[in-house]
Amino acid sequence: MGCGLCEVWCVVAHSKSKDIIKAFKEESPRPLPRIKVHRVKPTSFGLQCRFCDEPLCVAACLSGAMHYNEEGIAEHDASKCVGCGTCILFCPFGAIQVDRKNKHVVAKCDLCVEAGEPACVEHCPNRALYLEVVDEEETDEPKKEEA
Repeated sequence: MGCGLCEVWCVVAHSKSKDIIKAFKEESPRPLPRIKVHRVKPTSFGLQCRFCDEPLCVAACLSGAMHYNEEGIAEHDASKCVGCGTCILFCPFGAIQVDRKNKHVVAKCDLCVEAGEPACVEHCPNRALYLEVVDEEETDEPKKEEA
């Protein structure tokens, strides 16, 4: 459908007020949505961090702003970011963007860890977005079929 509500609610989730009206009308700078809807008719899809097993953005980060948290998930610390953009160049999905209105640091999906469930997933009217945790044991080796 490509309605873009995921982008709207992502902005609200990362705003200071957590209020949809205040986030768009009063807050400055407005936070960037960490998800981008790409519309190529008749298809649309949401693009956000894929939380790679071995994220190139973490390896490429010169300042240590992109790092692993306690759960082993790649996250971004804006206070350490120098805005060099190296992580953007190395991300194979194009899921990291420069926040030009907020000190030129980068922004990426953080799964709305403070809220528990990503805002984009929670507010998607068509349930087109979902969070799937992949068990590493299931993905390490392809299933073998016997003849």
